[in-house]
Amino acid sequence: MCGIAGFIYADRNRPVDPETLVAMAAIQYHRGPDGFGWQARDGVGFSHARLSIIDLNQERGRQPFISADGRLMLTQNGELYDYQRLRADLTARGDRFRSKSDSELILHLYPRLGLDASLPHLRGEFAFALHDREQDVVHLVRDRFGIKPLYWTEIDGGLVFGSELKVLFAHPEVTRQFDSAGLYHQLMQTMVPGSTAFAGVHQVKPGHVVSIERRNGRLQISDRRYWDMPFPQEHERGAPGNQTQYIDGVRERLIEAVQLRLEADVPVGCYLSGGIDSCSIIGLATASTQGAVKAFTIGFDNADYDETPIATEMAQATGADQEILRLDATHLYDHFEETLWHTERTIYNTLGVAKLLMSRRVNEIGYKVVLTGEGSDELFGGYPAFRRDMFLHGLDHMPPDERREWEAMLAESNKLFTGAMLSEDTIDDPALRAKVGFTPSCLQPWLASARRVPDLLHPDRRAELAHYSPGAAIAEALDQDALQGRHPLDKAQYVWIKTMLEGQILTWGGDRVDMANSMEARPPFLDHHLAEYAATLPPSMRIHGRTEKYVLREAMKGLLPETLYKREKFAFMAPPAHTDPGKWAAMRVLAERHLNSDAIVQAGLLDSQGVDALFALHDAPDTSVATQTQLDAVINHLLGVQILHERFIAADIPAQARRKAAELGWRA
Repeated sequence: MCGIAGFIYADRNRPVDPETLVAMAAIQYHRGPDGFGWQARDGVGFSHARLSIIDLNQERGRQPFISADGRLMLTQNGELYDYQRLRADLTARGDRFRSKSDSELILHLYPRLGLDASLPHLRGEFAFALHDREQDVVHLVRDRFGIKPLYWTEIDGGLVFGSELKVLFAHPEVTRQFDSAGLYHQLMQTMVPGSTAFAGVHQVKPGHVVSIERRNGRLQISDRRYWDMPFPQEHERGAPGNQTQYIDGVRERLIEAVQLRLEADVPVGCYLSGGIDSCSIIGLATASTQGAVKAFTIGFDNADYDETPIATEMAQATGADQEILRLDATHLYDHFEETLWHTERTIYNTLGVAKLLMSRRVNEIGYKVVLTGEGSDELFGGYPAFRRDMFLHGLDHMPPDERREWEAMLAESNKLFTGAMLSEDTIDDPALRAKVGFTPSCLQPWLASARRVPDLLHPDRRAELAHYSPGAAIAEALDQDALQGRHPLDKAQYVWIKTMLEGQILTWGGDRVDMANSMEARPPFLDHHLAEYAATLPPSMRIHGRTEKYVLREAMKGLLPETLYKREKFAFMAPPAHTDPGKWAAMRVLAERHLNSDAIVQAGLLDSQGVDALFALHDAPDTSVATQTQLDAVINHLLGVQILHERFIAADIPAQARRKAAELGWRA
């Protein structure tokens, strides 16, 4: 895992400033503290900050790589698995590799197959930039689920890219200002796929290639998809097969995905919560290594949110060496500003802070790599929102008595997450209903929050967005062909994958807070071979009766303690601020700094009266717990946009980046 950066100018003869390339690498030093490199040619410059995991030799593994014939230049972030088999095949065909790095594989596949035919061979989590001098094009490529980040923006006569927003902002020609629609979505949590909070700054979408080709002194930018979650249309599924077939299929593919992700030249540990996802991963990792695995667990001081008892039971069952980081909820806001510097977007829950503190602990005791359980809920229907959508839209002919039983079960099991992961009231968005067939439950709490956003915006921003529909913007970004004719559960999972998975779980809950402390997280469940198989599973194998992730439970039954095998899905999150007086007080300290009238006027993003009214509603005696939970999230977003303004717009990031390079001794 590493950080990448670079730019391409429309004029091939325009000089590339190497100091800027070095500064762009230095400001993401946390992603790659083990070394850096840069290359420039023909008006194209790449740089790289390296975290050594495969091939620890610093010189041999230094990027950017240039192919032996000089045609290709590559800078890559991430890991490619199963690369030894591919290297052996290419070596037998006459190729010669100069390093042991998995990244170098791309330089050998591309000339033989071309980009489009090479991508199916790339298995893992990755983002890379590839300059083809012969075709005069730079390709920006992101992995299938967006596990690794990659951003880009245009400047006068050029384009800049990087692993993080601050990397782009380290280039002195990149404009830094909030986009009004992006600001709106920061305050409501859910981003439009492919967008950011900042004007003119885009993400390379998961499973996409952005190609920048020079023609007649101009840049031609194209965006194409190379992979998508392949849920079949309902008429294509046919009759369900034998359950054993599906259970065995999941088990075999998950074992392979875990074993591939244990490959490293450094020790590999596991994140371990009380869910069947991370417990399955550590169980398989233990069986594969035939030894004790280091397990890292977050413990909260609120019993309703603490999963350490079950995690400890699993650690003991596998003989894992468990490290528990016990967090006092009142201290999470102490690290809120630091977390926002790394997430580069607002967060609704301080779980992101807790994850940052955990990755710091992982780093302190000498680990660079952990396996995680992210992706299981997306593949196997684990979230409460999926059960709700399955019940409402996929079980239309349920008998009345059974329907009432389902309603009672959902009301009880969803109580803790209403207001955050589930909406207190049903929200029906016309644009989403037209695109999806219904308004997915996973989006409803944030659409409910969106109703509060206009009153919180600065009057000028409010006027600009007077006719803006966030639901319509999200709907427009979803692929109609991927939704048409699919089962309601497939649709619900697809929308979550395109919004919440990429924009939240893999971003501020994953890569950004892990790599803040130079720590690589590998999610075996998001192996695309496993995902493609999971898409073929009948809905009843994912949600079987009232049991979510049924096929995974059965596949891992021999590994899991009975209490965990039978346990209902528990969405991992930190206690909201209102649940603890000390945490609420800690949040108010930040609010006094960032949400006072002077700070609000200076930033020009929010409306003081609207902010004060929202706090008054939160404190009102008749405000429900679910509404307080929703308002906790909105308050975190209000803090977030003010902090983002202070750190990314008001600050001189190009100067910060150059100072960091000087501090590190990184020179062109």
